[in-house]
Amino acid sequence: MDLFGLLHLDELSHGLANLSMFPYFDMAHYIVSVMSLREQPGALEVSRASPLACWFSSMLFCFGGAVLSGIMLAEPLVAPLSNSTSVLLASIVWYLVFYCPMDLVYCCAALLPLRLVLSGMKEVTRTWKVLGGVTQAHSKYKDSLLVMIAIGWAKGAGGGLISNFEQLVRGVWKPETNELLKMSYPTKITLIGAVLFTLQQTHYLPLQKQHLMLIYTIFTVVNKSRMMLTGSSTSPFAAIESVIYKTLFAGSSPYAALTADVKKTNSDNGTTNWTTSTTTTKESSKNEAAGKGKSGSLKAKEESENTETTNCKKTD
Repeated sequence: MDLFGLLHLDELSHGLANLSMFPYFDMAHYIVSVMSLREQPGALEVSRASPLACWFSSMLFCFGGAVLSGIMLAEPLVAPLSNSTSVLLASIVWYLVFYCPMDLVYCCAALLPLRLVLSGMKEVTRTWKVLGGVTQAHSKYKDSLLVMIAIGWAKGAGGGLISNFEQLVRGVWKPETNELLKMSYPTKITLIGAVLFTLQQTHYLPLQKQHLMLIYTIFTVVNKSRMMLTGSSTSPFAAIESVIYKTLFAGSSPYAALTADVKKTNSDNGTTNWTTSTTTTKESSKNEAAGKGKSGSLKAKEESENTETTNCKKTD
């Protein structure tokens, strides 16, 4: 693009495209992922009760994308663990985050400046994972946009998409946390990236690969840093999502109208029943009061007659 040449960003985009992820960026990804696991409710208790389950959960957090995309492409489940160097590095990170004396590693990595850097490096790895998944799917299914998007999405956000299975490893079952029911920001931004890289790979998006990588990486890093600094979890696409939802999926339907009519009828019946019962209660209370008044007057009359009879007897 001419714009990249004018802004002298062409060399930067080529340098970013040729950047190696191992070992520093991969290590940052492992640290942030394992810290995210540690901050899950009950994770520390599991690390003390069953270190093996904790380690397996950490590997799912670190290599979840590769596992899920491998399943979708009918590859062996153990293929992501075939890289012994990466597994060893992730295992060392897991041990230091959970079991380091005095929690030095976790406390240092949790400091905001360092965590900002680590999170930014993790977002850089997201670009390579999404692009790698799209490229891998394109080599096998060249004409299937849906497959390319799905594999790129799975490889970039697999840790979140298989979160329910990872929770089962720790003895937790929370189906309401399914990412498909309520997608988090990383899952959404990964899906958008998968769509963009798929369109670029199939030449529907007139943009060079390294330029798209630079744009996508800058956006994810800047937005992630903004969210961490402001403490906000609101997605930047919230307004667009709301408009699309209200336009396409929140329209009126005959079932909604029928439901509203039924609710209105039930409420009207409830109001009528309440009014009737109130009226009946009032009438019964009035009748009781009238009955009590009549019985009281009869008793007074009888007492007066008895008194008169007694007086007459005395007089006689």
